[in-house]
Amino acid sequence: MEPSSSSSAAAAATSNRGKRKSSALPAHEDAKRLKTEQEGEGVVEGAHPPRLPRISVPLNRLQQPITVNELTELLHYAALGKAGGIKQPSWCCLHHHRKIKDVNVVIVEGLTQSHFYKHYLTLRHLRTNYSSRVTFTPSSNNVASEIFSSEVPKSEGPSLSQTHKANSELHKALKNHPVITKFGIRRRGLTAYALTQEEMIKRHYPVKGMPGFEEFVCTDSVDCVTDSSPLYGLDCEMCLTEKGNELARVSLVDSDGNCVLDELVKPPNRILSYLTKFSGITAAMLRPVTTTLRDIQAKLRALLPRDAVLVGHSLNNDLIALKLIHRHVIDTSLLYRREFGQRFKLKVLAETVLKRQIQTEEKKGHNPIEDAVAALELAQYFIKTGPLQVVEHHLEELWGYTIEEEFTDSASAPTPSHRFADILQTLGRSVAFFGKRSDVALDLSNQQWHNSDKEVLASFRRQTKRPFLSVLHFPSLSDHLKQCVPHQEQQRQRVCANLRDMCLVFAGPFPAGFSEREVKRLFRCCGPVRKIKMLNTAVRIHAEVEFEMLEGAVLALKTLNGLNLQGQSIKVQRPVNESMLDLDLTLDALMGDVLNTRNLYAVKLKPSVAECINISAKVNGHTLDAEGSGVTSIKTANGLRAATVNGKRLQLTTTQSDLSEETVRETFGLFGTVDGIVLPAKAGKHARHAYIQFESSEGKHAALSSSEDLWKEEYLICPSLTPPHLGSWVAMTTSVSTVNAEGEDEERTHMHTSSQDQKMELMMGKLDRRLGKLFRSLPDCTLSVVVLPGHTSSHGHTPGLCFMEVK
Repeated sequence: MEPSSSSSAAAAATSNRGKRKSSALPAHEDAKRLKTEQEGEGVVEGAHPPRLPRISVPLNRLQQPITVNELTELLHYAALGKAGGIKQPSWCCLHHHRKIKDVNVVIVEGLTQSHFYKHYLTLRHLRTNYSSRVTFTPSSNNVASEIFSSEVPKSEGPSLSQTHKANSELHKALKNHPVITKFGIRRRGLTAYALTQEEMIKRHYPVKGMPGFEEFVCTDSVDCVTDSSPLYGLDCEMCLTEKGNELARVSLVDSDGNCVLDELVKPPNRILSYLTKFSGITAAMLRPVTTTLRDIQAKLRALLPRDAVLVGHSLNNDLIALKLIHRHVIDTSLLYRREFGQRFKLKVLAETVLKRQIQTEEKKGHNPIEDAVAALELAQYFIKTGPLQVVEHHLEELWGYTIEEEFTDSASAPTPSHRFADILQTLGRSVAFFGKRSDVALDLSNQQWHNSDKEVLASFRRQTKRPFLSVLHFPSLSDHLKQCVPHQEQQRQRVCANLRDMCLVFAGPFPAGFSEREVKRLFRCCGPVRKIKMLNTAVRIHAEVEFEMLEGAVLALKTLNGLNLQGQSIKVQRPVNESMLDLDLTLDALMGDVLNTRNLYAVKLKPSVAECINISAKVNGHTLDAEGSGVTSIKTANGLRAATVNGKRLQLTTTQSDLSEETVRETFGLFGTVDGIVLPAKAGKHARHAYIQFESSEGKHAALSSSEDLWKEEYLICPSLTPPHLGSWVAMTTSVSTVNAEGEDEERTHMHTSSQDQKMELMMGKLDRRLGKLFRSLPDCTLSVVVLPGHTSSHGHTPGLCFMEVK
């Protein structure tokens, strides 16, 4: 309907918001509903689950670090996709990428992978809200600048090359055209033209929670629509009453132009004018009508699929008359834009674009069905044709000017840019950088400089319209680390030492003459051993055993502590120092880590070692819970009981001592579908331990509950603790010595930097809370990436981390 100068009154009638929609829908509506059902407050019975975008990294690829080039490979695909000729990244999979709405990258300068795991308990948001986490290789260049200036691969397909050509040949007058400025030149799906909530508020649309619309009825609309969501044309006619303009007739047409609703409505207040010249409504027409506004609201809620997109001309006036709130709308008066906010009349657009006469003088008033169909077809034409061709086809008729040809030397024509930021802006997608002033390869008009994380976050959240690609740089922690340069390397060494302590156990006393080789042979039954240091006291022999994996230390504590060797019981225990005080909390958090919920750790013993460890006798007095953090062996007095999985007796026949993917899948596939297997092994060596990823956590728990049967087949298992992206827990720390420049043991000097540690812990907590606020402020279907870029120094590279999630 056309814009009206009359103000609408506050709603007097309310509707039962809890009322369910009628299930008696026409067959074609029901089919559309099943086809297009998306995420929302509920799910229609019988509909497929919504296919929302998500990201995943294969288990066998997780243990390989990514570079900034591989990160940009993902960002290119998320932003441009297959339609832009970009291939799926080689190292991860972004599912349903077409539904990605925005891309947000946060770079936390100065932080490394070691910092994250040192402050693991403090960084709750980072460790719980990102489903993918990979090691990041430090770059000598500015990561933000690398993202913006990265070269997009030249596409063999037509999309990007055509866009580049069109942009280079686009006349300068068209570049400033209001339609091109708003929508770019690329043809896109309907979601590109649906109004955002910010635009709806600015254009005076009814929005839930905004003042003046408290009594409006909400349709049962989903959170996100897709390019395949159905369009519905809507138009209303009003009469003038004592309370202002009130609804008198409503018409709704489906995406094929078929009328699904056309009814007269009795205004509740005394009519002053029927506005017959415009509405076509007369007193005689309304006299027998008993249909109320509440009836119409209920019918519309029942008719509209949950992912319907309403189309109309100045549709806000129609929704206000209906006292209805609908989340997804396309306004044709804002598609075919004019300069300075002026709007075309629907009649003019229909005549010029559709070559159809509507609202003619010989007709008595407007026909809302005809107007609804016209608005629908105008929107469908715009979406199908694309903004550039719409402008070119109707430039003179609608906007009143022509383009004079400019003859230039084709040899001197500028080569189209393949830089990521330039291509996005060519496609009408905004880019922006928020952070400390630095050398970023981006136009200054797209940069906002701030000196603290707090200012960066506040500036980004103030944006009324979020950029499609936003890169935020948090500088505070980097500034803090630079202030303590003399202690920085010393602090990094101590962080690494503390992390290695988590893989360390002390064992003994051993029988006289027990060698380092025999200690290694015994303890590697729990996992790969990195280093053994024999500790010979005046009377007895002990050993310091450092495992490569966290699981190795946990299994050693649970299975070897109290083991009888040649009539002598050995004790296995953790180091007793400051870094171990919160170890139990850390291990519990690692076991519940989103990366580990479906993962199991298994060690395959040699038969000779299995015989050496009488596990059934050993675990007496050490019964463990399958849900706990240790081994799940269960004590038995009369042998091992047989387990059942899904009602079937579990029979294991594996006899080989070396692992292979085939034997692991055969054994553990009995508990549930196995998604991935990693068999870490050094070159030329056979694998004896494995990480097993099940399709669901039920498979993992079924295996844990059958641990005694697996022990019978010489398998020792426990829940995964080491994050899957780490081939070894200590691998991230081995390049750094634990002895400082003066040759003192680092643990002896920890008191000198305790105040800095406390300050760092507080800053980590603030950082995590800010990242949580930022994540919550992002629109749904945003690809969120957080990069800890790592550190490069004369001592070598300290890797970083990359977190990824689609909100």
